[in-house]
Amino acid sequence: MLAKLIAAPFDDKDWLFEIKYDGYRVLADCDGQGNVELYSRNLLSFNQAYPAIVEELKKIEHPCLLDGEVVVEDKKGRSHFQLLQNLGQSNGSGILKYYVFDLLSLDGNDITGLALTKRKELLKLLLKNYKLKNIFYSEHVMAKGNQLYKQAIKQRLEGIMAKNAESVYHPGKRSGDWLKVKITNEQEAVIAGITEPKGNRGYFGSLLLGVYKGKELHYIGNCGTGFNEETLKELYNKFKPLFISKSPFATGVKTADKVRWISPRLVCQVKFSEWTEGGNMRHPVFLGLRGDKKAREVKQEKASV
Repeated sequence: MLAKLIAAPFDDKDWLFEIKYDGYRVLADCDGQGNVELYSRNLLSFNQAYPAIVEELKKIEHPCLLDGEVVVEDKKGRSHFQLLQNLGQSNGSGILKYYVFDLLSLDGNDITGLALTKRKELLKLLLKNYKLKNIFYSEHVMAKGNQLYKQAIKQRLEGIMAKNAESVYHPGKRSGDWLKVKITNEQEAVIAGITEPKGNRGYFGSLLLGVYKGKELHYIGNCGTGFNEETLKELYNKFKPLFISKSPFATGVKTADKVRWISPRLVCQVKFSEWTEGGNMRHPVFLGLRGDKKAREVKQEKASV
């Protein structure tokens, strides 16, 4: 189940509000006999990426399907997508956690048709039965979305989630029963080209980014910050087999730099200050690749009022 982006928080007695985590959305399929499968929205396996979480989930003795977010938190308890990307690298740091916010099946029973509050009650009871080191129930507050949003701003978090307390679970659908309010602007983007490096930088200068509008890829700006030498090398090696001779964009891109075009398959996450009137991102910063997203799914996120 996916959430729609809205511009501002609100209070409502019929809604619950959670912290918005900055990581990978992960489903955990536990058979209750020590077998666990972690996977993304597009069924990419995460078992090898997060073995510590797999081992902890093996303790659960009830067959269940969990929905949550894998994150890496800093010392102040804030999740950062970039920390998750750096996990296992020489510059990696932080604490790996899996926050579970929904329960889709239990003991062989599909419970997606139950109200969200009922599903969360069952989830909390389930997780309480086990001593889990890095698996956490995602707490919520009722009614007071504005208050939680203010707290999230103080803690410099990514944002909050608003969910209709009586909503059922709609797999794979972006429903108005789940809403997200962001504090920082972030956008998924398709990598469609690179510019030549300048000065002392190696491998490439900036990424040419785009989003899909229907079947056409449209340019939304260049991103030249957020990389270290290790990241530049790693990305360039991924680009090598994807170089193509023609631009994949639907319209021409004006740039004074020499460009090498890339087949639009790789998706990245960037943060930025604002959208320009021309539809480009201002001051984008690279956060990391998103192996859990398909390029064709990437569209510009616009907040509804």
